[in-house]
Amino acid sequence: MKNKQKDIMSPVFFEKESSSKTGNLVDSGTAKLNDILYEKFEDAYNKQTSKVSTHDIAKIAVDHTPIDLAVAASHLSPHARPVLFDNLPDQEAKIEFLINTDKETRLLVLRFMKDLEIKNLIEKISADQAIKILEDLSERRYRRVMELIAPKKTARIMELEKHDKNSASRLMTSAFFAFFPEMTVGEAASYIRDYPRIDFSKGIFVLNEDKKLIGYVPGRNLVINDKSLTLKQVMRPIKHKVTPDTPREEVVDIVEKYKVPFLPVVDENEHIRGVISYENVVEAMEDLADETMAKIAGTAEDVGADESLLKKIFARSPWLIVTIFAGLVNFGIMSFFEKYEGAFLTFALFFVPLITGMSGNIGIQCSTVLVRGMAIGLLSAKTKAETVTKELSIGFLSGIIFGVVVGVFVYFIDLFLHVGVSPIAIGVIVGVGLSGACFVGTILGVFSPLFFARIGIDPAIASGPIVTAFNDVLSMTIYFVIAWGLSFLFF
Repeated sequence: MKNKQKDIMSPVFFEKESSSKTGNLVDSGTAKLNDILYEKFEDAYNKQTSKVSTHDIAKIAVDHTPIDLAVAASHLSPHARPVLFDNLPDQEAKIEFLINTDKETRLLVLRFMKDLEIKNLIEKISADQAIKILEDLSERRYRRVMELIAPKKTARIMELEKHDKNSASRLMTSAFFAFFPEMTVGEAASYIRDYPRIDFSKGIFVLNEDKKLIGYVPGRNLVINDKSLTLKQVMRPIKHKVTPDTPREEVVDIVEKYKVPFLPVVDENEHIRGVISYENVVEAMEDLADETMAKIAGTAEDVGADESLLKKIFARSPWLIVTIFAGLVNFGIMSFFEKYEGAFLTFALFFVPLITGMSGNIGIQCSTVLVRGMAIGLLSAKTKAETVTKELSIGFLSGIIFGVVVGVFVYFIDLFLHVGVSPIAIGVIVGVGLSGACFVGTILGVFSPLFFARIGIDPAIASGPIVTAFNDVLSMTIYFVIAWGLSFLFF
C-alpha cells in the first residue's frame, strides 16, 4: 500500500530545466532598451584599438537581464561577444543567454568554449533546449560533446533528433508535471512546490494506470479547489493534442485557431512525451515569418553576418538567374516587334516600365492576399472559390480603372507636347495595353499560389522573383500584342 501511494504521488515524467531571470519591466520600451544597450556596447568597444573594456562589459552584464543581452549582443563585434558571455554573473544566466541569442552569436560563443564547459551546460538544461545548442556545433565536435554527456540525457537528445527539425518534437519541452487521477489536489500542490523551476501555470496532466494521457488540470484549479479533492474530480478532457512528427505549421494553426495555452505531444500509445507552450508557438511563428519573407524576397539565405560575400552571393544567385532569363526573353520579344518601326514602336517602348510595374504590383497584391489566407488557415475548400473570384474581380476592375486614367493622362501629355502622333491613338493604345497587362498580372497572381500549393511547393514562392519574372514577360507580351493590333486602326 505504501509503494502504491508513492507511485501515485510521484511525477511520472519530467526533466529538470534552468530557471529564468525575467527582470523588471522597462517603461521605456524594448526598442529604447536595445538602443541604450547598443550605446553601452559602443562605449565598451574601442574601435581604434579593436579592444574590449572587460570592466565595462562586466558591468553591462550585471545591470541587464540575460535575455536583453542575448538580443542586443548582435550589435557587438564578433570577438567581443564571447567576452560578454564570459562576464555573465552565473551559469544560469549563461544558459539563458545562449538559448535566446541568435545563431551567429551562439556559434561565436561555442567556438571559445571547451568541450567540458559545453557538457556541463547541457546537463543543466532540458533535452529540447540542448538541441538548440548542439545543432550549431560541427559534426566532429558534436560527437565529442555527446560522448561526455550522461547516457540518459544523450538518449533523450538522440530520440528528439530522430524527428524533423520543423516538427512538434522540436517545439516541445520535456519539463512538465503528470500525475495519476487518484492523487489529491493538496498532494499535487505539495509535490509541485518541491520543483519550483518547472512551470505548472498552464496546468498539470493526468494519466491512467497505463500512463496514457486522459486529461489535464488547469493551474488555477490547484488553488481554488479543496485540497481533499482528487485530480479526477477536477480534471478536464484533452481536446487538442499532436504527435512528435506533426509539422510546426499544423501546431501553429491549432493554437491560433483554438486559442489553447498549450498542446500536449503524445506518441502512438497516447503516452505524453512533452508539451508545447504558447511561447514555443510564438517562436515557431517568428521562424515561419522569417522564412516566408526570405522566399518572398527571392532568397534562401541562411548565413551569418560574418560569412563571406561569396557565400551570400551564391545563396541568392539561383533566384537572380531566373530574372536574367526573363530579361533575355523580354529582349527577344522586343526584337520581334522591332520590324514594326515608326510611331507605334517609338511610343510603345516608352511605356514598358509603367506596364510591367503596374501589372506586377497588382499581381503581387492578389498573390499576397491568397498566401496570407493559406498561411493562417482562412482559405478553406468552401471559401477558396469565393476568395479567388473576389481577387480576380478586384484585379480586373483595377486594371480597367487605371487603364482609363493612364490613357486619359497620356492623351493630354501627347496633346500638349505636339509630338506629331494622334493623341487619341496613343492614349487608347497605352490605356488598353495597361488594362490587358493588369489582367494577365491578376490571373498570374491569383492562380500561381494555388498551383504551387497543389504541386507541394510553398506558395510564398509565388510572390517571389519567379512569378515576378513571368509577369514581366507575359504582361509585356500582351501589351505589345494589343498595341500592335490597335496600331492598324490608327496608323
